[in-house]
Amino acid sequence: MTTVNDNMEAQNEEPQLSKPSDSKTMVVTTSAFQFLVPETLPTEEVPEENQTLDPLSTYPWSEGENEDTLETLDKDEQKDETPHDRPYWTNKTEYFLAQVGFSVGMSTIWRFPYLCFHNGGGSFLFIYILMLFLVGVPLLFLEMAAGQRMRQGSIGVWKAISPWIGGLGYTSFMVCIIVGLYYSVLLAWNFFYLVQSFQSPLPWLLCPIANNLSAYDPECARTTPATYFWYRKVLKATDEIEMGGLPILHLSVSLFVIWLIICISMIKGLKSTGKMLYVSVLLPYVILFCLLIQSLKMKGANFGLKNLLAAKVPALYSVEVWRRTGSQLFLSLGPGFGSFTAISSYIPRSNDCVIDAFAVAFLNLVASVTITVFVFATLGHLATKDNELCYMMNIMTLINMVDAEMIPPEAKPPKNVYQDPSSLYPSWLNSLPEHIKIAILPYLVECDLSEQLNKAGKGVAIVAFSNIITVFSGSTFWAIVIFTLLVNLGLSTMVGIIQGIVTPLQDTFSSLREYSKLICVPMFLGSLLFVRPSGSYYVNLLDDYWASLALFFIVILESVAMAWIYGARRFLADLSIMLGRPISPIYRWLWCFLSPFVLLVLFLSTLIHLSVKKITYFAWDSRISDEVTRVYPSWAKVLLTVLILVTILPVPAYFFHTIVRRLASATVIHSMTTVVFKPEAKGGSPKGLPRLQVRQSLKKMNKMDK
Repeated sequence: MTTVNDNMEAQNEEPQLSKPSDSKTMVVTTSAFQFLVPETLPTEEVPEENQTLDPLSTYPWSEGENEDTLETLDKDEQKDETPHDRPYWTNKTEYFLAQVGFSVGMSTIWRFPYLCFHNGGGSFLFIYILMLFLVGVPLLFLEMAAGQRMRQGSIGVWKAISPWIGGLGYTSFMVCIIVGLYYSVLLAWNFFYLVQSFQSPLPWLLCPIANNLSAYDPECARTTPATYFWYRKVLKATDEIEMGGLPILHLSVSLFVIWLIICISMIKGLKSTGKMLYVSVLLPYVILFCLLIQSLKMKGANFGLKNLLAAKVPALYSVEVWRRTGSQLFLSLGPGFGSFTAISSYIPRSNDCVIDAFAVAFLNLVASVTITVFVFATLGHLATKDNELCYMMNIMTLINMVDAEMIPPEAKPPKNVYQDPSSLYPSWLNSLPEHIKIAILPYLVECDLSEQLNKAGKGVAIVAFSNIITVFSGSTFWAIVIFTLLVNLGLSTMVGIIQGIVTPLQDTFSSLREYSKLICVPMFLGSLLFVRPSGSYYVNLLDDYWASLALFFIVILESVAMAWIYGARRFLADLSIMLGRPISPIYRWLWCFLSPFVLLVLFLSTLIHLSVKKITYFAWDSRISDEVTRVYPSWAKVLLTVLILVTILPVPAYFFHTIVRRLASATVIHSMTTVVFKPEAKGGSPKGLPRLQVRQSLKKMNKMDK
């Protein structure tokens, strides 16, 4: 026998409500039966404000249209177009700067060139652009449109789309908290470098003098000054992750200043935040343009650019390269954090989020390519400079050997070779008779420009950047410029991360709206864990291995939820009404098939990488005074697993919570409902409320059970 509970939970039925003549009960009609529900149940017929749902089919390729429903939805859109209790960005410019600022962060600047250098150069760039426009832009558009359509943060948006995946918003919320904790430490590192840049010579250009004042520090003498400054002066790093210690004072002060700036920017909400974005977003693009012009004028820049544009075909077939590219895309562009959703919830619904998504992605790509061209041009200059030193060493060796009569006089280099060793020395060497070349080659060092380029690009990203600064004349000025660039980019990204935390909190707990600024206090205290001597190793653990896996999980569920649960066609119909123009149906195909497939492959490859391969990190070895690659201990892998599970736990937890709530709601309805076993008339269901209001009434019934 079919029960009330069975019929209420049927997913493919569209209940309709009508008022019977006695006005004592309400008839709930399904495709098979009618239920008489007493009026004492919470079945108000007025749709809840700002919660209008689109009644179109969830099937993404359905072409059936319901003009009456669309008209009803259009009227509702106009009714709640401007909620009075929600703030707005002062203007479209501040809103757009917030989106761009969150997307273009420090990982765009120092991580993108590093990955491009070590993962195929032009091949990496090609894969990134392909994934950006086929996967990144659709997901960006989805998150912006969802926040703009629902007028809520990540938690409220995914609950409104479907209660079954309501935990997805909580997962994004947790990702923002954890990323915010360690990302602020990255910002503190750059802020400390910025402060140290106001001196000449720069402290990472030369080794410090030893205590006896007779020679350089022997630990620094065995490595490069930049590497020594990073590990021993900035991080005061331990040799292994197992070694702990108290937070480092100068990094703690830098971290406090960063959180103070963030807190001040939040004092007046969006008004104060928007004003800060004019500086933190626009200034970096001016600086990037200046750096690009400066780097292109340097000798050897063309060699670096040739290596950038030279695509390495094997990289195109490497799953590892695709995995790293995908990780960089989501860490740099920013989908999955819920920040785009939060920022878009403060803009009028008529805003064209399609253009915004493309514009944000394009500016992210421009910043990534610009800084990569700058880095490769500078590395080409460094490689050329080192190669010239190699040639000069060979020239001096030959001159000394000729003077000692160890080799024939014909092997002595001409004097004009000193003018341009890069071009004159190789041509002179090749012009020597064969027997002389055979005699002198064993005494010469092989000078390979490509090898010099590889040496110049090795090491930690921030160390490589500090090395790059040394090639400019007036290095103190350029150090201030570059680290001002990094600090501004980091601040604008932190604004987006904080919006991904504060907005869901304010939407879920309205009583916390006045106290949202206090979020900076616990975030600062939590960040102190990462400024200990071993803190950088934990930052690498989270940034290299945890963040990408969590984001892949989130964006997979976002695509599936919007495309297959809410309905891709339904969502596009919403947006068509909201924007006043049709949206290209290509997004249906991208959301329904391509994006989930690519994301699933990236998620599984990352999971396999963590399960099969050893996870490693760069560490300082005080015995040899150099950085080495170490393997994370087994407990670090356990910690990583626990963090991943805790991050995704809200999704299944909220799913089961919804099941329990529905079962409890069905039990209440069963005890208060008269079941009439009467098949529905063939002519159709009784005249009732519009489908839009019916769904809203049922939704409100469910809400009363919360």
